[in-house]
Amino acid sequence: MAVDNSHPPQAEEFHEPDSQTAEEAARCIAAETQGNAAPEAGKLEKNLEEELGQEKDRYLRLYAEFDNYKKRVARDREELIKYGNESLLYELLPVIDSLEMAMKHSSNDKSAGLAQGVEITLKEFLRVIDKFGLSPIDASGKMFDPSLHHAMTQVERDDIDENMVVEEFRKGYMFSEKVLRPSLVAVSKKTVHSE
Repeated sequence: MAVDNSHPPQAEEFHEPDSQTAEEAARCIAAETQGNAAPEAGKLEKNLEEELGQEKDRYLRLYAEFDNYKKRVARDREELIKYGNESLLYELLPVIDSLEMAMKHSSNDKSAGLAQGVEITLKEFLRVIDKFGLSPIDASGKMFDPSLHHAMTQVERDDIDENMVVEEFRKGYMFSEKVLRPSLVAVSKKTVHSE
């Protein structure tokens, strides 16, 4: 077989792409990249906004809890200061009772000097405890109030209204706005007439 060597082999022709075609290809690639990146960037931005919102909400809740804590501590501290002497004053009430009983039972002339000394001591003692917020409950002749008085007995009386305090067995005391010890009292009731 004979080979025709008269024509040299032709090399494949290589054409440079047009500059217009290259630009179109670059635009297509950029559009594809942006098309893929835009949704991913949008998702990322949305996730970051959600996380920021959650953190902001968490911060606000934590701040509100801390603010409530500060208020509660301040209120507890105020109450501690206000009622800190309550147990001491409660323990002193029997001393007041004893001094008042001594005053009632010192009726003879021999003990007049002693009675006067007890009376002065009692007045001074009451003045001092009044500074700390302890005050007696005025019960005699008042309407019975179960939050201030403890009824020991009922007495039939027609000369006064029903549920009035007719006798005070033991004085009650208030500490600030709180009842430290209720008054022990006798309460009136109307006479029941049987026919």
